[in-house]
Amino acid sequence: MTDSCRVPGLPFVLSPSTKEAWTVDEASGTVTVTAAARSDIFIDPGADPRSDAEPVLNAATLLGVPPEGDFRFSARVAVDFASAFDAGVLLLWFDDHHWGKLCFEYSPDGEPMVVSVVARGVADDANAFVVDGREVWLRVSRIGHAFAFHASLDGTTWRMIRYFALGDSSTPVSLGFEAQSPTGDGCGVAFDDIHFTGERLSDLRDGS
Repeated sequence: MTDSCRVPGLPFVLSPSTKEAWTVDEASGTVTVTAAARSDIFIDPGADPRSDAEPVLNAATLLGVPPEGDFRFSARVAVDFASAFDAGVLLLWFDDHHWGKLCFEYSPDGEPMVVSVVARGVADDANAFVVDGREVWLRVSRIGHAFAFHASLDGTTWRMIRYFALGDSSTPVSLGFEAQSPTGDGCGVAFDDIHFTGERLSDLRDGS
């Protein structure tokens, strides 16, 4: 991969954090990535604030700046789970301490789960639901100055995971993909059925 690329379905250019990790198949519209061993994006909320703990920000990302205004950005995410917290992620990014992750993640109990994490100085960590399988659809929406995370088992009916505000509205947000393997030796992640629309999400809770 070069320093920037186009992904079919997205109207903006994306740049990889690590060029060697990412592949875009323009014919199929599939984005694949291999997460590096011991890689993550996280800021432990339980860390001692006196220790000046640094955030962990070494996961592979592929990000770009979407057009202004409302949007809906979705993809099917498939992960070759091997170790706890392996994940494929849709990522919102303002800066090192302000970001949001919607993850398809492997739990310590060996269950694929939809998980969300939002950082405002430090991160939180919220489990949503267990998925019976190794793929799920994830969606990130911007609605005015707020954001919403949704997930779907079929790409049609969407469950609300989270509705939140993040970052300064005057600061452009970056949007895209991430792959992580915080406790393991790496994992493969594939994103396909990728869609972006500038249409506003009219109802957070009606499954649309």
